[in-house]
Amino acid sequence: MKDALKGVRVLVVEDEYFIAILIEEILESAGCVVMGPIPRLPDALDAVDHQDYDVAVLDVNLAGEWINPVADALSERNVPFLFVTGYGANALPSEHAQRPHICKPFRMADLLGAVSNLVKPPTMYARPG
Repeated sequence: MKDALKGVRVLVVEDEYFIAILIEEILESAGCVVMGPIPRLPDALDAVDHQDYDVAVLDVNLAGEWINPVADALSERNVPFLFVTGYGANALPSEHAQRPHICKPFRMADLLGAVSNLVKPPTMYARPG
């Protein structure tokens, strides 16, 4: 799995310092290039507007502000993303409820697996004749 993530550019948006550093270290250990972590909504929106990413990892709530505008901006740019939340699936923005998410606390394998699933090319299946 780690080879599959080498060089993948990941935007990390997380306001809890220790969780942000943990996410950054996990992703970097797998060979990802981490942009961030970014702890505030305006800075995250600016980053989405001015840089390119392969994937993003988003906290749902940044210091009391919901992540919806960042999720919308990434979606418009066709950047895959996942949510990392302590709130559970019911706190996800309704328009992005189908997006992958992992719950805090999470395991290293959960984060790397979720990011890996977002960056791997889609599998082509042959239709039976």
